[in-house]
Amino acid sequence: MIAARSSRRLHRWLVGVLAMVLTVLLAPAGMARAADATPVPIPPENSPSGKGSSASAADRDFVIKVRLAGLWEIPAGNMAVEKSENPEIVKIGRSISQQHVVLDKLDIAVAKKLGIALPNQPNSDQQGWLNEMKNAPSAEVFDQVYIDRLRAAHGKIFPAIATIRASTRNDAVRKLAQQANQFVMTHMTLLESSGIVDYGSLPTAPAPAAAGGGPVPVDNQMLAAAGAGGVPGVNTSVILLVLAGALVAGVITTMRIFRTR
Repeated sequence: MIAARSSRRLHRWLVGVLAMVLTVLLAPAGMARAADATPVPIPPENSPSGKGSSASAADRDFVIKVRLAGLWEIPAGNMAVEKSENPEIVKIGRSISQQHVVLDKLDIAVAKKLGIALPNQPNSDQQGWLNEMKNAPSAEVFDQVYIDRLRAAHGKIFPAIATIRASTRNDAVRKLAQQANQFVMTHMTLLESSGIVDYGSLPTAPAPAAAGGGPVPVDNQMLAAAGAGGVPGVNTSVILLVLAGALVAGVITTMRIFRTR
């Protein structure tokens, strides 16, 4: 009986040691992953307060396009509130219209700061879409036209915003692009929540460029990061598993030796 109690105590002690060793072995890997987490972007309000470089032609075109978007999407949203018989479409139209009023004010402020003249009327395409909505023969037709025209327009401006956000040298334009991106993402989600978007009518993405010939380039920085702190060509997780397996085997062997005594 004494031998049995001693064996159980030894078993508990060995299990505890095994747990501690595994914790020590695995903790560095987890800590490394946490340390290498993607950094959180600096919010727009914390960006440099200076003006930065003067606005480029692309910057000016972007500020004008943000203004044009509001010039037709605000009245389109108001029409949705008045003409639609679907409560969801009414809600979507009201939300997008109100949010464009806010974005329009932000855009006007940037244009004034940079000396950019803004239009006061939608362009011919946008006016045509408004006329199409105005002349819709039924509330159901209006809903489909409203959702499809706005969804297509947001899909076109989305990549343009990303380009400006990534390339502009002007602080005010960069902040406006950041804000516009958030508005557009919200509007696309709202429009798609209607459940009637005709995705088949949306333009498809261009085919990717053909890959160049020759061997695949090696990213030395990625290789260095993958092999940091380990054996070249051997995954760190594999090493830990091998060590853990060896430790478990040692514990089992030790227990068998004590049981035979």
